[in-house]
Amino acid sequence: MVSASSKFESWLKPDASGLVCDAGGFHIDPLRAVDRAIITHGHSDHARPGHGAVLATAETIAVMKARLGETCAGSFQALGYGETLKLGSTSVRLAPAGHILGSAQVVIECQGRRAVVSGDYKRRADPTCAAFELVRCDLFVTEATFGLPVFRHEPDAREIGRLLASLHAFADRTHLIGAYGLGKTQRLIMLLRGAGYEKPIWLHGALKSMCDLYVSLGIDLGDVRLVADAPDKLPGEIVIAPPSALQDRWTRRLTDPVAAFASGWMRVRGRARQRGVELPLVISDHCDWPELIQTIGETGAEEIWVTHGREDALVHQIGLMGKRGRALALVGWEDEEAE
Repeated sequence: MVSASSKFESWLKPDASGLVCDAGGFHIDPLRAVDRAIITHGHSDHARPGHGAVLATAETIAVMKARLGETCAGSFQALGYGETLKLGSTSVRLAPAGHILGSAQVVIECQGRRAVVSGDYKRRADPTCAAFELVRCDLFVTEATFGLPVFRHEPDAREIGRLLASLHAFADRTHLIGAYGLGKTQRLIMLLRGAGYEKPIWLHGALKSMCDLYVSLGIDLGDVRLVADAPDKLPGEIVIAPPSALQDRWTRRLTDPVAAFASGWMRVRGRARQRGVELPLVISDHCDWPELIQTIGETGAEEIWVTHGREDALVHQIGLMGKRGRALALVGWEDEEAE
């Protein structure tokens, strides 16, 4: 593990608000209000209100305004993927992170060195967002949400196949899937469409606004409808709801629902049992352990900082790879459990 005297800390370092680039005069995904923030994506542990100025992709800005209000920051500046902006003595560009719609890695050039702050990312194909772009760098700042060897996500097609097989086997029951409202719900819908499922997909009302936003930004989700508008108790249909609704009285309007949950955490059987999940679906919007290790190696970075998640195991693995690793333990950068 590297000491606090890292060669990059003259211009990039953690502080009380998160990760700050003094040379550029900005924070990245700060946990409290700051003068200038670069936001990697719209999830609530990364995008917070009250900043003086926000720089992000146009899609992330749209998500922030939809979730936090039109005036959630003093000003907004959209930066497209690959466009370069001069900030102080740095140059900054955004590269696709593949996590959700609009998600970005922050690429910073300063003093002849390049740092990449990943935000949350995944390497798998996702029709709802731009694919992850590998950027070679000197310093890679990575997440580690699933940074333990036990986390190995199944192929998406296999999990969707299990869902459709269950739907066929229990054709008289509603299949109720818990999914995070921003990113996971829309990806799940598109995975079902890609597998040939063309019937209406029914939504809990809390998921409607983000689905509507995705559609307005060009993601065609097909026929999605509200459970509140259903003519019956939806036997044989697929319903998606926030994870918190799986055990709610709201489910009484459905026919003997098969409780499913789409999350990387469903790899842990205890979590599935704890939530009363009958059909755990290991579908994640983050890298699993092998993908984290692959990405770290492919960046060519000599130094790796780990921002949040299962830091210790990953830092140990980084040392075994002959690289310098550091756990930043940034408070507040911890992902929604349902992602």
